[in-house]
Amino acid sequence: MSDAELVLRSTRVITPEGTRAAAVAVSAGKITAVLPHDAEVPAGARLEELDDQVLLPGLVDTHVHVNDPGRTEWEGFWTATRAAAAGGITTLIDMPLNSLPPTTTTGNLRVKQDVARDKAHIDVGFWGGALPDNVKDLRPLHDAGVFGFKAFLSPSGVDEFPHLGQEQLAQSLAEIAGFGGLLIVHAEDPHHLAAAPQQGGPRYADFLASRPRDAEDTAITNLIAQARRLHARVHVLHLSSGDALPLIRAARAEGVQITVETCPHYLTLTAEEVPDGASEFKCCPPIREAANRDLLWEALADGTIDCVVTDHSPSTADLKTDDFATAWGGISGLQLSLSAVWTEARKRGHTLEDVVRWMSARTAALAGLDAVKGAIAPGRDADFAVLAPDETFTVDPAGLQHRNRVTAYAGKTLYGVVKSTWLRGERIVNGGEFTEPKGALLARPQ
Repeated sequence: MSDAELVLRSTRVITPEGTRAAAVAVSAGKITAVLPHDAEVPAGARLEELDDQVLLPGLVDTHVHVNDPGRTEWEGFWTATRAAAAGGITTLIDMPLNSLPPTTTTGNLRVKQDVARDKAHIDVGFWGGALPDNVKDLRPLHDAGVFGFKAFLSPSGVDEFPHLGQEQLAQSLAEIAGFGGLLIVHAEDPHHLAAAPQQGGPRYADFLASRPRDAEDTAITNLIAQARRLHARVHVLHLSSGDALPLIRAARAEGVQITVETCPHYLTLTAEEVPDGASEFKCCPPIREAANRDLLWEALADGTIDCVVTDHSPSTADLKTDDFATAWGGISGLQLSLSAVWTEARKRGHTLEDVVRWMSARTAALAGLDAVKGAIAPGRDADFAVLAPDETFTVDPAGLQHRNRVTAYAGKTLYGVVKSTWLRGERIVNGGEFTEPKGALLARPQ
């Protein structure tokens, strides 16, 4: 490491080969070597001594609604990327909806990029959107560097991003498969939703009944059939129904190209604990019962669920009314996702290596960024989070960096304090203090 500009040394470095004492050498924003802990530090290199704090690769969150421009009062690139950095996330991929305009044409993509460019504290990429009327725009968006395409199979909640019917899904998926792209899908069947009881009001049990598991299960069954027929790559977003897991396992066994994510709130919260009227817990699909949560953890452990992402979907506080039918559905999780998942994972006997696999390595692979992100290994970007895994904190909404400090985690005590976050060898957060934005805009690797 004779050319190293920076060396980070810890007794606990999480690498693809496991956790070990190591010295990580950095030059020009890249990891150049992972060496024994006692390796000599070259003259001129700055040593960052981390003692027994854990050095892990920066997290990659592939499911974030930044809402900028157009609904910037809900969130924005400045606040979202600060919150992400505070939570050890160094890369996010922005969803194509809830901003105005949505990312459904190359012109709209450029608008989003121009807004994000000077506000990003971490690296930012973009998903495109698949709508009923934009099949012609999909290949140009792919060529412009979006990481894939999001589609809804039921109403999205915003008029400018309509969902796909089965015939429209087939048309979009055939086009995307033709150029080797990826379709990521909000999988709830609109017919099952329409048939479910829609009572409204403050009772969480009524809301849960309005978004039944079979809506997810049927949508995933239909998605698998389309992916099988078209030899297409598909990804199921924010899986909450444990009943869908056998369908996914069977599809994979026969060679269907399907991957799956779930979210911290499905892994750490339960329907039984949601107070009536507490719409900070509302999301779609919903937080389900404790027994369902156990199924999701089992699927993470056996690899059926590939990764964990936030689905950070904020809104202004006034939209979080006490009527679950009309309140905005979305949970703000960027800053707390690592700690929330780690708190529950450690109870269940999982390690930080598991958490890194779910929230960094596999998310980087999903986005095609695994050559540069997602691991502490030579050649990767020098993106790190420094974590004190045994320290705890109690969530105070006033301490969050999100624009609207509404959180389902308020008052919870979580394990894992992020001490600092590093982006390409530069410390961007240290003890709650932030540098000016240093993030880059990312395009899908060609």
